[in-house]
Amino acid sequence: MDEPIALVTGASRGIGRAVALALARDGCGVVVHYHTRAEAAEETRAMIVREKGRAVVRGFDVAKWEEVEAAVKEITRTHGPIRVLVNNAAAIRDHLLMRMPVEAWREVIDTDLNGVYYCTKAVVTAMAGRRRPDRRIINITSVVGETGNIGQSNYAAAKAGVIGFTKAAARELAPLGVTVNAVSPGYIDTEAIRHLPVKELEERIPARRIGKPEEVAHLVSFLASAEAGYITGQVIRVNGGLLM
Repeated sequence: MDEPIALVTGASRGIGRAVALALARDGCGVVVHYHTRAEAAEETRAMIVREKGRAVVRGFDVAKWEEVEAAVKEITRTHGPIRVLVNNAAAIRDHLLMRMPVEAWREVIDTDLNGVYYCTKAVVTAMAGRRRPDRRIINITSVVGETGNIGQSNYAAAKAGVIGFTKAAARELAPLGVTVNAVSPGYIDTEAIRHLPVKELEERIPARRIGKPEEVAHLVSFLASAEAGYITGQVIRVNGGLLM
């Protein structure tokens, strides 16, 4: 692809799909990542192509370093250096702490936190020797990482870790021309909240509604732009005022 390359993890649905579409509209060639939902990822690619954008699909497990490293090397070799990385892939395995299986803890930490580290490390390593002031890393965290939530100690720990990682990485990578920011959504209309009492949630949100994936994607689009080149190490909330 001749366009600047954007890798969006977990782009087969929800926020990841909205972000992939937004970046394609901005002129990026998008690598649509998936782990288990190949058909849904192909649907995302088809949506981009219908809008005259460019996209390819790549499947790998962000929780496994060897797979991430190999995939990033292949993408860089085949399509060019990755300019924008959006770490969106996440797993949710809710249980009360005393009943949480060890595997539920490990899976969420491995995907939601270790996966951010693996993808960022692989992309930054591939950037080595190519200092440019337009590289962007955008991590999708969550309001739960800032407030905690009953039954989500694993998810809250992982997302809080992403915030700390973002701030540390931003300091390290700024001299290389790479900005690192986090976007912290509240309750967004995705599969992740379909089992929740939406009406009750809306009463807790000052804006009195659930957010849209596109509203998160618009912020990611801005953070990936040239205009956001002096913004780094920030956690920006998209939550309708749920947490101020």
